[in-house]
Amino acid sequence: MRTTHRPLTTLALALSLFMAALEVTIVSTAMPTVVGELGGIQRYAWVFTAYMLSSTITVPIYGKLSDLYGRKPILMFGIVLFLVGSIASGLSPSMDMLIAFRTLQGLGAGAIQPVALTIIGDIYTLEQRAKVQGAFSAVWGVAGLVGPVTGGLIVKHLSWHWIFFINVPVGLLALALISVFFHEQVQRRQQQLDYAGAALLSVGVVALLFGVQGVGTNLWGLPIGFGVLALFVWVERRAAAPVIPMTIFRQPAIAISSVAGALFSAAMFGATTYVPLYVQAVLGASATTAGGMITPMIVGWPLAALFAGRLLLRTGFRPLIVGGLGLTVVGTALIALLLKPDAPLLGLQVAMALFGVGLGFSSTALIIAVQTSVGWELRGVATASNMFFRTIGGALGVGLMGGVMVSRLMEDPTIPLSAANALLGPERGQHLPEPLLRTLSGALTNGLTFNFWLICGFTVAAFVAGLFFPRVSRAPGTAVPSEPTAAPH
Repeated sequence: MRTTHRPLTTLALALSLFMAALEVTIVSTAMPTVVGELGGIQRYAWVFTAYMLSSTITVPIYGKLSDLYGRKPILMFGIVLFLVGSIASGLSPSMDMLIAFRTLQGLGAGAIQPVALTIIGDIYTLEQRAKVQGAFSAVWGVAGLVGPVTGGLIVKHLSWHWIFFINVPVGLLALALISVFFHEQVQRRQQQLDYAGAALLSVGVVALLFGVQGVGTNLWGLPIGFGVLALFVWVERRAAAPVIPMTIFRQPAIAISSVAGALFSAAMFGATTYVPLYVQAVLGASATTAGGMITPMIVGWPLAALFAGRLLLRTGFRPLIVGGLGLTVVGTALIALLLKPDAPLLGLQVAMALFGVGLGFSSTALIIAVQTSVGWELRGVATASNMFFRTIGGALGVGLMGGVMVSRLMEDPTIPLSAANALLGPERGQHLPEPLLRTLSGALTNGLTFNFWLICGFTVAAFVAGLFFPRVSRAPGTAVPSEPTAAPH
């Protein structure tokens, strides 16, 4: 039996996550410029939510498939799909095409993070995993440093199309390393994927997203979405091989991790989506400066996660979860207070750094708590379920904020949305009449200010959820019985 080369497998997983992390920071930096060129500010949020929606729906499905058929084929399939979507997105001639190919890209991304983190859980012991997961988060720090600068330079000197091509060589290298150096033994089980559950989950999440996108105008999707998801829960409780086993939520650690993860992800993706938009469209800063505003958050996260991995074995889960979520509240409150035309950008960067540090402490402890709560046979679906709640929280949060922003821009029916598109273009609306420019800037500022307080509200709710995390759980210093599929070399 061939054995896994653990260092090179870990490198391949890090490259896979780097590819997904870089996508977040580069796209956030470039999107105002993309909208200025392609138009369609009313669909601004869809470029993000289409990606998150497709990855959200597929995360638990990929997790279940990885438990049934092994991690390796599912991860490689996800990387290939992600690369195809990236290339197609870069070639998009219109906003509608970009949204469609971002959806395809998200279908691949749904496999990358949960399966990669599951493999880490398979090839490392708990004591090693606590350290590796923290160090693994350094990937996000590198992406946070490289992404905004790279995105700004690409937009300025090349074309926004190239922000999607930069991931291709990274993905190809990750594919090669996984193919050669990661090996696993999979016991094939005669189980079928719960297709009814997967379909209900997809329809329910899509309906919810349309509902939150229509805030203030059309909320028809909300009751449909909640109704379909209630039916999904009923079906899953009776399915032989459910997409998301409802029994895992009987464990408080998993249930609370899911709720808190959904809430802080809504805040995180909201900040990465709308802070650069505010800095670029309202303050008139460059794409590089706008992207640099989220860098402290994305760098603070992995640095805190690195310390969290070391502290976890001494303190346990709860202190890191509660303390970290408390820091996110402080950070997002400062963001809402400091995002004003006359406020110094340095203060905003400090607030974003506090937000990122809080995320690093809490998210690391939460994901390890989830993986520690189950054995190997459920680790893939448990990890993917937690990622599912994080991504659905991000998708719905960004969608809700997009609905708020568009509703504020449409309050005056005499103002065409094409004028708002011009506000995001390279000329920053300089050719628009001064009264129209002031009206547009005021409407956009009002909508985004509301969103920043909404982001703060999400972190407050996550902190409250974290207070219910059990005080006594599995001792962090004890090994977890497992049946690893990959023997480390």
